[in-house]
Amino acid sequence: MGSRAAGHLEPVRAATGPGRATFLELFFDLAYVFALTRISARAFEDLTSGPGRENGWAAFTGGGKTLLLLLALWSIWQGTTWTTSRYDPYRLALQSVVLTALVSGMVMGVAIPQAFSQTALMFAVAYVVAQLSRPVVLSMALGPRPYRWLKVRMAVVFAVTGVLWITGALLATDAQVLLWTAALVIEYAAARFGWPVPGLGRSTISKWEVAGEHLAERYQQFFLVALGETLLVAGLAYSKAPYKAGQAWAFSLALATSILLWRVYVQRAGQVLAEAVMKARRPASIGRSAADTHLVMVVGLAATAIGYELIIEHPLDRIPGAWLATVLGGPALFLAGRARFEYEVFGRVSRARWIAILVLVAAAVPLLHLPGLAATAVAALVLGAVAVADARRAHGAPPEAAAPPS
Repeated sequence: MGSRAAGHLEPVRAATGPGRATFLELFFDLAYVFALTRISARAFEDLTSGPGRENGWAAFTGGGKTLLLLLALWSIWQGTTWTTSRYDPYRLALQSVVLTALVSGMVMGVAIPQAFSQTALMFAVAYVVAQLSRPVVLSMALGPRPYRWLKVRMAVVFAVTGVLWITGALLATDAQVLLWTAALVIEYAAARFGWPVPGLGRSTISKWEVAGEHLAERYQQFFLVALGETLLVAGLAYSKAPYKAGQAWAFSLALATSILLWRVYVQRAGQVLAEAVMKARRPASIGRSAADTHLVMVVGLAATAIGYELIIEHPLDRIPGAWLATVLGGPALFLAGRARFEYEVFGRVSRARWIAILVLVAAAVPLLHLPGLAATAVAALVLGAVAVADARRAHGAPPEAAAPPS
């Protein structure tokens, strides 16, 4: 793996240049391809198994629990990515952190289908190991430096929330959900406010050293992982025999929608995110904001993938409200995240994105009375209109430079 000799770990990557994602980092991402397919499979099961689940409270609670698992996966990926964007990724300490996160991500992916029953402890232990081992290893590798205290505070937070994760896994489902939700709220809030710990202080996020270009590239790569998962779900759903009327159209529309999602993302903010991070006065702050934005878009992609599977299996059926929420809500959530992404990069938001979201919301009521294939077609047409609007705005003009508001 090309690891370098021992010695105290320095924020080399942030200080010496951006660097590209290493082979190990890309290998790490492959675990998330698998984990995201398990997220989609679990959500599909929540929406289709048992009478009335597609319309009732069970569909809502099932979706909430699946979102909880997705947020846990994202927390590990983001923490690992910020680490490799701050420190030399060829050091043995960094490689051990990434490999631990990779193995934990795979174990969590295996546990996802039954994460609130038989495999709850498997999921919780894998999560705690990934989150707690990272600051512990880094605090030892950093030596007596100011950066070390950030890792110590992170370790304290994850040790406290780790108790909630493990305890929750041993309790009934309702208590488990409550404790796991509390743990995630504490962790996300701690990350937002600089990992404050009584007696140890907190960090100022805007002063964190990061390799902005590397961080931007990693967010783009995770977006591609999530987008690739939509193609994988569509392909797996369509390959199931026997074929039924309308499935070919549903599969074609799914492919078209994924292509349009890619196009809307890259035109043009997705291409110049790294430039925006480098131009910002506080790169770490815009990096943190971009993390939230990409999380919203990834959740939208996950919902869209679930919609693919539902419509490919039931293309000509009138679909219930919970199903329609994935078919239209997924693209709408993606567009909402993409609108904020545009603001982060250019300091403005195109009207086409908000108009498209309103159209998707307004179309929900009439589409309840039409085949599910119609809803997929509407989502594709709306995304296509946004892509055309973006292309028209850019036509004949020089490439727009990043202008982050910060």
